[in-house]
Amino acid sequence: MQTSLKIAVVGSGLVGSLLAIYLKKAGHTVHVYDRSPDIRKINFSGRSINLAMSNRGWKALDAVGVGDSVREIAIPMDKRAIHLVDKLNFQNYGQEGESIYSISRGKLNRKMIDLAEEAGAEFHFEQKVWDVTLSEATLHIGESERGEWEERKFDMVFGADGAFSRIRHRMQRQSMFNYSQEFLNMGYKELNIPANADGTHKLDKNSFHIWPRGEYMLIALPNLDGSFTCTLFMPFEGENSFASLTDRKMVEDFFEKNFPDSIEVIPELANDFFKNPTSTLVTMKCFPWTYENKIALIGDACHAIVPFYGQGMNAGFEDITVLNEMIEKFGDDWKKIFTEYQISRKPNADAIAELSYRNFMEMSTKTADEKFLLQKKIEKVFSDKHPDKWIPLYSRVTFSDRPYAEALAIGDFQNGIMEEVLKMENIENIWNSPEVENKILELLSK
Repeated sequence: MQTSLKIAVVGSGLVGSLLAIYLKKAGHTVHVYDRSPDIRKINFSGRSINLAMSNRGWKALDAVGVGDSVREIAIPMDKRAIHLVDKLNFQNYGQEGESIYSISRGKLNRKMIDLAEEAGAEFHFEQKVWDVTLSEATLHIGESERGEWEERKFDMVFGADGAFSRIRHRMQRQSMFNYSQEFLNMGYKELNIPANADGTHKLDKNSFHIWPRGEYMLIALPNLDGSFTCTLFMPFEGENSFASLTDRKMVEDFFEKNFPDSIEVIPELANDFFKNPTSTLVTMKCFPWTYENKIALIGDACHAIVPFYGQGMNAGFEDITVLNEMIEKFGDDWKKIFTEYQISRKPNADAIAELSYRNFMEMSTKTADEKFLLQKKIEKVFSDKHPDKWIPLYSRVTFSDRPYAEALAIGDFQNGIMEEVLKMENIENIWNSPEVENKILELLSK
């Protein structure tokens, strides 16, 4: 337990709610502010990519005793289902028994707020935080940006208010604050596969479904009610883009041609397409993440990433794991806690941003590429034989809690080895042979 402080967490999303639980258990008074209504009292749809919980996320939840509550609303996915135009392939994730878990963002957010309230955190919804006085940890709250503001004074403020954080916005006005944001020229739109009449799933419920088509792709993740949340990723402009699909017939014809096996299972395709918004994808980086012992950014507020590795939430939860490690190490020295937290996390946040961007290329293009599939088969055979010498990149990121920066560096090294292996003569026929195994061992020893 630390000396009790009055702490504000701005943002009642997944990271803000979990952080509130940790801070309460450390002995603090915690107030959580959010400009939106209470998500538990409104419908949450039309703008979601289902979450893929993996080891880093579970570690943070289990350490504070809420993991089992979340497992009740999670579905294990032990493989990818790759929907090519003319066939369906499956690719297992990791080793036997290793899965990522599909969770509805809305369901998890509601659950996390409930758990934080049970822990004793106090939530304040429809409270618009426009500014913060950094040196005094004072929030400025009001109905509009140019109207009257009320001041709320705290000992400390955490900005967990997402990629367009108001807390970070104030920090950006300091000197020596580095900031960048980069939007992909592609967006996403939510679609839906409903359950069968008996409540069962129309597709394999324990798979992450991907329709890879190069510059665009469709994905689907299972929900507890038998439905799937689908996400269509496409460029905003160009030949195959959101801008090019302007009426119902064009949308239906596009899906009939490019995602033929999805037509039967998405009955409200055109309605969902035009009803649901097209959302943007942004990578945001900044530094520093903290101000003295008063203010700290966490989660998307300091490292928003694109969703293609399924690590946004997991990385945000891991921020809390690392922050808690620093609390246990340095006690009440919050300046030291904040300094060590940001130094530890920044390189790893940059690494997962890079990996997430690269994984779009893998999901949209390479999962349908014969050479890539061969590489994955070779890696799997070698990894099964030599688990001490080769852990695949995906497993390092998803089924481990080793640093993201380490995964990126080792992944690049391994990819260089595989490029050499794939140049071997007749590799398509000798891929599962002692010759290939010895070649990898030789390259690893250099």
